[in-house]
Amino acid sequence: MNTSQDKTLGINGFGRIGKLSLWHHISRKYFNNIVISVGREVGKSMEDIVHYLERDSTYGLLETFLYGHSAKPVISDVDGKKGSLIIDGVHVQILRENRNPANIAWPDHNVNLVVDTTGQFLDPTLDADAAKGSIRGHIEAGAQKVIASAPFKIKESAQMPEDSVTTVMGINENDYNPKKHRLISNASCTTTCLAHMMKPLIDYFGIDRILSASMATVHASTGSQKVLDRLPKTGAVDLRKNRSILNNIILTTTGAAKALQLVIPEMAQVGFIAESVRIPTATGSLIILVVNFQENPMENPIRRDIINTIYKNAAEHNSNGYLMYTQKQNVSSDIIGSPFAAAVIEGHETHTRTGSININLEHVRGLDKEMLARIKDQMTSIQVTQSVIYGWYDNEMGSYVNMLGDRTVTIAESMQY
Repeated sequence: MNTSQDKTLGINGFGRIGKLSLWHHISRKYFNNIVISVGREVGKSMEDIVHYLERDSTYGLLETFLYGHSAKPVISDVDGKKGSLIIDGVHVQILRENRNPANIAWPDHNVNLVVDTTGQFLDPTLDADAAKGSIRGHIEAGAQKVIASAPFKIKESAQMPEDSVTTVMGINENDYNPKKHRLISNASCTTTCLAHMMKPLIDYFGIDRILSASMATVHASTGSQKVLDRLPKTGAVDLRKNRSILNNIILTTTGAAKALQLVIPEMAQVGFIAESVRIPTATGSLIILVVNFQENPMENPIRRDIINTIYKNAAEHNSNGYLMYTQKQNVSSDIIGSPFAAAVIEGHETHTRTGSININLEHVRGLDKEMLARIKDQMTSIQVTQSVIYGWYDNEMGSYVNMLGDRTVTIAESMQY
């Protein structure tokens, strides 16, 4: 980047996250130049791009988002030939030539930092010249740092490259080393919420007392789904994503459990299952987290008031506002646009139940056989408390895009302007 007065951000892709990231940064005013690579011609003219970016079916008009209902239009100086416009004082350049990251002319526009929101280039092990494109192509094209707005996807046999890292703001953002890392994944909306739900429990109880955990995200629809039933593409595995999202509850998968270990490594010690259910809403999602704790006989049993107090205290000491706690009875639309809230804990619905589990010591790994033979009764009982915790998150603007914006600015500040 150039000088402290000239801060330029590149955004690759102009779908949901790309457009809302532009809105975020227009509001934030940290960058005074934003370059967006759409990678193709859009509609019949530049006005069609303006039409798309200034209004949103979920969040309303851009000017209303910025200044409320009395606001006036904020877009001016639209130049179709140059592909440029001014939005509320911020210069925005639209690139429509190249989809492959390696061919995007970032240096021509003084772009050193790129946020890739396409969801297409997520394997940091691929070379920059990969046939279908690679996130490393941005580096080849001249960028210094690239942030992916989704989890990295690499083959099971591959190792994460040393210059790549996954971070969630408020959890492990300091794992990013500006001298080492060039490719940064901002994880996913679900992983972000889940991390902020698990971290307070780990900090309070310690990882050793967490026996197992599972989560299900009741997730709003996304662009990977179909409006009407469609024939699956060649090689498609998840056939349900080709069914209409308008009138179906759709079971699907989530990589949140795997990604969680990248931001909270202790979770590798815990048996963890993550599932996802898509529902016909535009945004606003919910994680139902189930955690099994081993009780300590020297302490009072774990009850809902203890769990709620943990989250309430964590939220009060969370200066960035990423974690919120509420006793209000919310529905999904209440959470839309909730600023910077990675997770909003619905304390009213926290539940716990304590019971005993009988364990046959013969089936416990690592016990000395001679010692086991001296034990008359090889059945033992331990007390376990199961807790159910609900966490809301706006999977688009309110939670994910705002935290992606924070990650973007912190990385920009670590670079030489």
